[in-house]
Amino acid sequence: MKPIFPALLLLASSALAQQPIPGRTVPHITTYQPPVFADTDRLKKLEAAFPVVEKLYKDVAEKRRMPGLAFGIVVDGKLVYSGGFGYTNLAAKTPATPKSLFRIASMTKSLTAMAILKLRDEGKLRLDDPAELYIPELKSHKYLTADAPLITVRNLMTHSAGFPEDNPWGDRQLADSDADLLNLIKGGLSNANVPSVAYEYSNLGFAMLGHIITVVSKKPYQQYITDTILKPLGMNDTQWEYSRVPADKLALGYRWQDNGQGVGQWLAEPLLHDGSYGAMGGLITSIDDFSKYVALHEAAWPPSNAIDNGSPIKRSSVREMQQPWTFSGLSTQAKNSAGQLCPVTSGYGYGLGWSKNCTGQVGVGHSGGLPGFGSQWRILPDYGIGVIAYGNLTYAGLGSVNSAVLDTLVAIGKLQPRQLPVSSILAQRKADLLKLLPDWTNAEQSGIFAENFFPDKSVAIRRKTVQDLYVKAGAIKHVGDLIPENQLRGHFLLEGDKANIDVFYTLTPENPALIQQLDFREVPK
Repeated sequence: MKPIFPALLLLASSALAQQPIPGRTVPHITTYQPPVFADTDRLKKLEAAFPVVEKLYKDVAEKRRMPGLAFGIVVDGKLVYSGGFGYTNLAAKTPATPKSLFRIASMTKSLTAMAILKLRDEGKLRLDDPAELYIPELKSHKYLTADAPLITVRNLMTHSAGFPEDNPWGDRQLADSDADLLNLIKGGLSNANVPSVAYEYSNLGFAMLGHIITVVSKKPYQQYITDTILKPLGMNDTQWEYSRVPADKLALGYRWQDNGQGVGQWLAEPLLHDGSYGAMGGLITSIDDFSKYVALHEAAWPPSNAIDNGSPIKRSSVREMQQPWTFSGLSTQAKNSAGQLCPVTSGYGYGLGWSKNCTGQVGVGHSGGLPGFGSQWRILPDYGIGVIAYGNLTYAGLGSVNSAVLDTLVAIGKLQPRQLPVSSILAQRKADLLKLLPDWTNAEQSGIFAENFFPDKSVAIRRKTVQDLYVKAGAIKHVGDLIPENQLRGHFLLEGDKANIDVFYTLTPENPALIQQLDFREVPK
């Protein structure tokens, strides 16, 4: 299965996720206000982009000679636009539509990871358990070095178990039986790295996760995922075995063979039956069905006090999936869809790819590739939008067009990320500061500063710094709105006749929180 990011990611952190206690409700701040979209007319504005988006997909289908392509746009948890081009069956000329069922290859991995987290949430396993607790055949595994740690469930979920990248080989293992998988492990496995030190994309690792799901849940992993994730989401057309899909819905896979002289033809790729490697890439689903899964990932944001019934899994666990557990260095030559240089850092969560570009925009999703198929889905969590695309051409490569579609939606819709409301304590500290500036009268007795504040820099030095800036700024005509970075950090402008002053401050973890850092800088008008 083809990954969606650089082939070498370094494990950046060994931090452990908090293990949830089943049934526990944590104490929380009832006055917390989640970030919200300021534009209440977002969807209407986005509709102007839909014809442009459709053309982007149509053009890429023609350029790459895809027999068929289907796509969908999910906004705020709803499939708002979808379509298809070409055919899912060339001989029968069956049109590709949002209801056509495509094998989505490695897009399956995040559902496998979600099933693992669901079992974790139920207290039936831990992510840092050695995998050999559930796969005894791994006890005889020979590690690369004597000081290697045991492979954990988390290692398998994050491609950091030490196995080699195995895309060409893994693509052909889909129909292997459970016995084939266990015999492979018993026969001995090769190591590319020591566990927990490097990212290496491993389909084998996800096949092992499928076996762990079977062992822990006491039912085949396909049935467990179907019963606990697919059915609760209403993904009723989604299948694992292609022979169970009606012929008029099933997308057949093809590859393009060129004779080297500009003449080519589509050749059918044999469909593989479901087997033990289905956990790494076997799911067969439609745009209509998969949009419900994408909606689940969008609905995990932002964190809130809204009731969470945990169906099919807790919102916090979905957000946990989307965090980068392994990281790469900065891709300094990356470009956006307009061809502009925009460095990107990439990572891998639990069955999901993660990226952050030069503007701070975060994307989450996964691609898939098998002989006969290529797919990708991606969301921008802070923007509430996502895209899905399937093609029935070997390794169709839909990541770049999905990036262009997301850029188009953001640009034409003039979308902005959710805006965080100002917390009451942050607003209070702003009001407290304004009473003291610029002379700092009785600042040391005000009770709003942390114990480090004046030892770090005396009140006399702080007074001179601020008074000098006030002279440069001239008369202060307006105090700008507070722009929060989080609940305890933010900044605002003092707007003067000649210049502005940016006031930045951050609060302590105490309750009530006090000012521990306060910086002023001149901002030319």
